[in-house]
Amino acid sequence: MSFNIALSGVSAAQRDLDTTANNIANVNTVGFKESRAEFGDVYAQSLLAGGRTKVGDGVLTQEVAQQFSQGSLQFTNNALDLAITGNGFFATIPDIDSRDFSFTRAGQFKLNSDNFVVNSAGDSLLGFPVNSDGTSSSVALSTSVPVRIPDSSGAPQETTEVSLRMNLPAGAEPVNLDLFNPDDPLTYNAATSVTVFDTLGDSHVMTYYFMKDAVAVAAVPPRNEWIGVTYVDGQPLHTADNSTIPASVVPLNGAAVAGDNIIGESSLGVANAVVGFRMSYSNGGDFIGVQDGLGAPILTGDIPSIALGGGILTNGSNPAQTITTNFVLDAANATPNEPTQFASAFEVTSLEQNGLPVGRLTGIDIGPDGLVRATYSNGTSEPIVRVALVRFSNDQGLTQQSGTTWQESILSGEALAGEATTGTFGEINSSALEQANVNLTTELIDMIIAQRNFQANSRALEVNNQLNQTVLNIR
Repeated sequence: MSFNIALSGVSAAQRDLDTTANNIANVNTVGFKESRAEFGDVYAQSLLAGGRTKVGDGVLTQEVAQQFSQGSLQFTNNALDLAITGNGFFATIPDIDSRDFSFTRAGQFKLNSDNFVVNSAGDSLLGFPVNSDGTSSSVALSTSVPVRIPDSSGAPQETTEVSLRMNLPAGAEPVNLDLFNPDDPLTYNAATSVTVFDTLGDSHVMTYYFMKDAVAVAAVPPRNEWIGVTYVDGQPLHTADNSTIPASVVPLNGAAVAGDNIIGESSLGVANAVVGFRMSYSNGGDFIGVQDGLGAPILTGDIPSIALGGGILTNGSNPAQTITTNFVLDAANATPNEPTQFASAFEVTSLEQNGLPVGRLTGIDIGPDGLVRATYSNGTSEPIVRVALVRFSNDQGLTQQSGTTWQESILSGEALAGEATTGTFGEINSSALEQANVNLTTELIDMIIAQRNFQANSRALEVNNQLNQTVLNIR
């Protein structure tokens, strides 16, 4: 019997040494969780056996238990390196059509040839679909999808509004509106330009020309009025009372109707004369209001425009695109954005437009909640997917697989999916990796203890052998 007891001790010591050696071997394995050999004594007793004199039957390895304590973080320069601080596992599948889930804490992810986020074994990382506002549309593991980084460009956005704030010089010399010519800077007082975008993302130069009206200044009493004309790519963009007018305005017999702002009849010719908008100022230089091309007052401060058609857009984009010039930065809150006319030089203090060109993918950002957001060169960003996390009632019940992965078992309980930073789920750290939770100093001490234990049990076997040899030598 003593042979078997000592042999069980040798076997247990060997299992302890194997477990310690495995921990030491994986001290640099990302996401690795150390194991601990747990032992129990063996005690077999029959109904009629004398319990007081029973010694025991040795030792038995009950379990090699995984220890899911938090490992330290190692920071990297790769945004796809992910580490979990707290509870949870990443979910992966071997291919995009599979539902054979594996779970891991190792976050060494990269892109494959199809732009899917995969680990070193080629398993795809899973995430939850998201809405345009970044909220998850579903947090069920069954509806999770492989995380894929888009290779498409950011969609362009057409310009629909330009917000303009400026000061027109009060001391400017009035000009004759009929002599206006955009190619002659002596026929206007000031000009400024902004780049706008059509529905295809192509850029166009939109230029504003401003003229102090000589007729208004000579009136009795004199009026502080300026005329503005808008050109896009060298062609006039006519303004009117929200109605469509021809691409070129032809006044009847070359005579302007009262109240019209017909400009450039003499220099451009009657057939090419354009319609502008009129801005009025008080004697103190404060903005009073604006009139459209037909002389109707515009109370909102917005100058409506007709479509950019008529030969301006020739690249196949939407010819019905319109651009409105806005002199009120925030009409809802009545924030002033009015052009002034003070005794200082022409100055543009704000000139913004709401269009965007086509953008190329410039970066990926992964937040602590797992939201993957793509950023584009046109300044836009959009949510793509949210990295899924999974937890279990009993982590130690998971079935260990190779590659630092685990699978669900009866002992672990059902996989429960959720978002990072919610409930008991931990936080996702981008550009970081979770190191093995192995304490090398402790493992070396455990190895010495296991070695001594192995030697002691081996010595017990040797002593038993000597005793048996002595018995056999008795004559």
